[in-house]
Amino acid sequence: MSDTSTSEKQNGQVTTHVLDVSIGKPAAGVPVVLEVEDVGTGWRQLGRGLTDKDGRLRDLLGAGPLVEGTYRLTFDTHAYFGDRKTADFYPQVSVVFSVRDSGENYHIPLLLSPFGYSTYRGS
Repeated sequence: MSDTSTSEKQNGQVTTHVLDVSIGKPAAGVPVVLEVEDVGTGWRQLGRGLTDKDGRLRDLLGAGPLVEGTYRLTFDTHAYFGDRKTADFYPQVSVVFSVRDSGENYHIPLLLSPFGYSTYRGS
């Protein structure tokens, strides 16, 4: 029986990928914020960034560890569509999700259009 200490356990990541389904292309330049819920005190920001030319953001946690808890990704869709001079209905999209195993990766894709969106747990 092997004894695996917490320090030896692989730390998971939170990543995202945004696709603009209205144009059939990755959504580059979408501002994204990652927060964790601190029970009793609210949300604490862990990272932020812009999606790259492929609509991806891979380094939301930076050097911080992923821990079990409730997380929120907020996408500034109004800024994205505003830069493209496209009217939009949802100024932001917030996706709240649970991390139950800090060793797993959590990939949260967003399928986006000016008047709708969907999300799911990716791989």
